[in-house]
Amino acid sequence: MAVRFAATLNAFNRGIEKTKPAAGISMIEDWETALADIDTPGTKGIARDLAALKRQLEAGEPDATRIDAILARLGGAVAKIAPRAETNKDKLETLGQALSESGSEQGDEEEDVEAAAAPQRRRKAA
Repeated sequence: MAVRFAATLNAFNRGIEKTKPAAGISMIEDWETALADIDTPGTKGIARDLAALKRQLEAGEPDATRIDAILARLGGAVAKIAPRAETNKDKLETLGQALSESGSEQGDEEEDVEAAAAPQRRRKAA
């Protein structure tokens, strides 16, 4: 999975809350593109949560509580798939930990059905 791990991890190391929404959206789109071609259990849930996170960043007034919940879910999901990854296991584990530490689980978090129904992905030209 050729994803810009460095850019994503650097954003978490600097403090993800300092990342401008446009930069966050760009990173999310990179991940969506990378995940589109991977058929590993767990990636569909990650793609769904990425779409929900992107939707929050595109909103005029993002809901910080929802963002925290999404980041926590993403952290757990990324950590789960990391051991099954053919490459970049260590980087995925580090990313999963950073996501988990940046978010907080919300027991009553609802799925963003609208975002899940229409995830937007950029495909790289072949």
